[in-house]
Amino acid sequence: MNRSQAVTMVTLIALTFAGVASWGVYAYLKQESVKTKQAASFVIMVAASDIPIGTKLNETNLKPAGWPKDSVPAGSFTDARSLVNRVVVRSLSAGDAVTEQKLLPKEGSAAATGVMTYIIPQGHRAVTVGVNEVAGVAGFIAPNNRVDVVLTTAIPNNPNDTVTKIILQNVPVLATGQITDQKDGKPVVVPTVTMDLTPEDSEKLVQGSHKGSLQLLLRNIIDTAQVDVKGGATISMVLGGVERPMGAIAQSKPVKARPLVRRVAPAVFRATPVASRGYKVTVLDGGARTTKEFELQ
Repeated sequence: MNRSQAVTMVTLIALTFAGVASWGVYAYLKQESVKTKQAASFVIMVAASDIPIGTKLNETNLKPAGWPKDSVPAGSFTDARSLVNRVVVRSLSAGDAVTEQKLLPKEGSAAATGVMTYIIPQGHRAVTVGVNEVAGVAGFIAPNNRVDVVLTTAIPNNPNDTVTKIILQNVPVLATGQITDQKDGKPVVVPTVTMDLTPEDSEKLVQGSHKGSLQLLLRNIIDTAQVDVKGGATISMVLGGVERPMGAIAQSKPVKARPLVRRVAPAVFRATPVASRGYKVTVLDGGARTTKEFELQ
């Protein structure tokens, strides 16, 4: 075997091994692909787009998607028809699996209740207060906003003055009227606002609503800082610019008016000599004039 034949033989052997290796890799990848397809062959219904809380589902909200068999969510659905007219109680993003836990229980079931009870965080309470166009920030307050609550009420022991003070800060809004979500962002004037509060803060809000008027302050979406509001503002502070803490405000005592005293000029005595008898004396007492005569002894 000459050199040329040896090179040809080595080349053929190398190509043979390369072909065998390539076939082995191809077979392995094909087998893994089949396994993956088999694992993802279970089809469940997912959200076709973002779905807000309170949405009543229809077939356009849903689409089928493959899901690994070993990680299929509990309570998932395989048929879109079984989800039609069900109400969502958790916000869903596009591609999220639709499960029974994210839906309002069916009518007639023991667990069937309103949507709001699913929105309230555990340990908190939903409290609704009445507002007008001004107190509700002209309708710009929407669900998921955060607000401060301002109370204006009469000062104890001083009914002639009032105080305005922020009593609650950074309060989440659960609903406006009966709306739990607004997608278009347009202002909607509603008569009530429902807020998410702790039991202690709920007492403050209810008591304040009975004793005075409430005003809501809309916060920036990223502003969650607590602010030191001190003792609030009174009308005396607003008009006079003098700051007095609420504890130092006491009922003013009336000032008794002093009686008006009329000053009377002192009496003036003038003596006029009289040639034959003696002297005449004229007495000026205020506006009265009196003349008397005195004879010489």
